[in-house]
Amino acid sequence: MCGIGGKTIAEARRNISYVEFFHWVEYRRKRGTLNLGMRTERAGGLVASLLANIHSAKDASPVSFYRFAPHHDEPELTLSEAMETWK
Repeated sequence: MCGIGGKTIAEARRNISYVEFFHWVEYRRKRGTLNLGMRTERAGGLVASLLANIHSAKDASPVSFYRFAPHHDEPELTLSEAMETWK
């Protein structure tokens, strides 16, 4: 939990309530990880993909953010998304 409530699970159990824990779970679900390294990688990946797309040829396919963020998992395509790429 990135230090929320303590450095260990035992410390977190002593220091935060069950309700507060679920507030943090909801926060992470909405806002993403609390890990500073992952947040930095995400920001850098977004800037890099933005610059790559700005400076690419007009007919080139867009460069994905995930190309520049190796620790983020690219979501799998749904069937309808895959069918769109086949056109």
